[in-house]
Amino acid sequence: MTKSPEPQSRAVAERQLCGLVDGLAQRIAEHVRERAATLGLTASQATALREMSGSMTMRELAERMNCEPSNATFVVDRLEKQGLVERHPHPTDRRAKLLVLTGEGTALRTRLLDLLHVDSPVACLAPEEQRVLRDLLERAVTGA
Repeated sequence: MTKSPEPQSRAVAERQLCGLVDGLAQRIAEHVRERAATLGLTASQATALREMSGSMTMRELAERMNCEPSNATFVVDRLEKQGLVERHPHPTDRRAKLLVLTGEGTALRTRLLDLLHVDSPVACLAPEEQRVLRDLLERAVTGA
């Protein structure tokens, strides 16, 4: 019969795991900041462009960016002034607007995605390892 780990050793293991996840998050954030700066964007603008895989509402974008809708609105306002994003009427909800990348926004997003891929903090992992890590992190985040 295997004995379960002592509470102290479980706490140490959890602390180490949390430290590693936090360290990875910091490396990813720094990577995004550096790549965004080369394109004249802030990290928040780069995150918004990265997450805009198609037209979506401000609420959907805020959820993807993991921020409040008011923060996403501020970022989108700046992207709109730069001619990268447009707001269009929502086809079924007259209170909402759809965010749509312009041609220039789509081109910049493509450049950004290419830059984010280069020397990514997870590039040292094989595709299968990245999939396993993604699945494990998803389970930890959702609790499922």
